[in-house]
Formats: sequence, C-alpha cells, structure tokens
Amino acid sequence: MPHRILIVTAVAAEADSVTAGLGLGGPESVPLPGGLVLRRHTGSRPSACVDVLVGGVGPAAVAASTATALAYASLTGAGSDSATGTGSRTGAAGPGSGGPYDLIVSAGIAGGFPSHAPVGSVVVSASIVAADLGAETPDGYLAVEELGFGRSAHPVPDALTSRIAAVLDAGGLPYTVGPVLTVSTVTGTAGRAAALAERRPGAAAEAMEGFGVAEAAAAYGVPVVEIRAVSNAVGPRDRAAWRIGEALEALGQAFRLLGKTVFVELEPS
Repeated sequence: MPHRILIVTAVAAEADSVTAGLGLGGPESVPLPGGLVLRRHTGSRPSACVDVLVGGVGPAAVAASTATALAYASLTGAGSDSATGTGSRTGAAGPGSGGPYDLIVSAGIAGGFPSHAPVGSVVVSASIVAADLGAETPDGYLAVEELGFGRSAHPVPDALTSRIAAVLDAGGLPYTVGPVLTVSTVTGTAGRAAALAERRPGAAAEAMEGFGVAEAAAAYGVPVVEIRAVSNAVGPRDRAAWRIGEALEALGQAFRLLGKTVFVELEPS
C-alpha cells in the first residue's frame, strides 16, 4: 500500500489546493536542484510522506522537474529529513526497482469534454495520453506508435482508478474515469475539440502536464495517475465561462477525501 507519494502540479495555486486538502499539517520545504522546492508532509515515520511539487507548465517542463525529484529522492531517500539527505533511507531505490516513491499523481485543473466531464467535476485518468505526439498525414493523424517508435499513452492500473473513484463517490464528489489528454497547445475551437474526441474516444479531460509526469514515473517503474478538476469546457475559448475558483475548490475536496483514505497509509495502524 502506498506510503511514499509524489504529487506534481503545474502552478502554485494548484499545489495550494492540494496541500490544503491533504490536511496533514504544515509541510517542510525541501529544496531540490534547479531551484525546485518540495512541500513535504511526513507521517508518523520518516519513510512515510507525501511530497507536493510545483513542476511547471507543459509536458517538457514537468517531465524535467518530476525526473529531478525522482532522481534526488532515489539518492537521498524519499523520507529524508532534509535537503542534505540525512535521516531514513528506507525510501531509496534505483531506476527500474520500483523507484523512490510508491505512487506519483499528476494533479491540477483542466478542460473537460462536456459530454463526459462537466465543469466542477473531477476526472480520474484511466490512461494518460499525449494527444498530439505523432504526425499529420494526408490520410489523417498517426500516433507515434503507428510511426514505429515511442509511445503516446500510459495506462493506469484499474485497481488504482477504482479505489480513487470509490472514495470520490462515497464523498459525494462528481467524477468521471476516462482518458486524460496531454496537449502542448490548449484547445480553442470546436473543430479541434471534435478532432481530439474522435482521435481518443471517451476522452474526459485535456491538460498540459500528465504525460510528462507519466514519462518520468515510467522511467523509475512507479505507478502514476492523473487527477483533474474541471474548470472549463474543451472547445471555443470563453473566459467568462471559466470556473477556476470552483475547480480549485473541487481539487482540494478530492485530496481531502483521498488524504483520509487512499493516502491513509501515511499513518499505519
């Protein structure tokens, strides 16, 4: 059961909502190389912790920052007391051995495909998909796998999504389980929204970081899931219809529920 968890957001406002929702007490700030800072919430043991990282906007930035956190934790131990790496090294592990964390979560707000995920609801990823990693051809779009190299999707274990969904359901928080798309350019037209929905049937949400987080997690063999609160509909940009505050509130509520259940292993009985 997880008791070393890394939660990665794009911006500080998302991390603030996650941190407030977790309700685990004041975090310790742990500086990382490159000017990054982890917000560390420790449990009753040094090896049990939730780290929250503001990783940056877009798949490239967040892949680099997540990889930095993973590499640093693999050397110092995810449950270390400080940036010097002192304290328990129970969490230390190398690439391919399960990694320094037991679970990585890409978290934040997102656009929702209206037929699946209305504004104010939460989306739990069934898969994390690079929606535009491929090539345009005269016959249509080809994913990178169809070109003969790379990957464009990371499936999420059914047991993990089911457990998270059950917690959200019990807490009365509207949610959807489905593919979450990662894009480098946010959708702003009905035509592109329709093309993405056709390309990835059942897509529930669109954001900019999940695939980058998932790529870093995969390099260390760590399970990953994406959790997004919907602030707007995927499609024509209508800033007047955005509900960022409502989405951040829903994000915090989701992590309040998860902090008492899925993350309860922080305080083993």
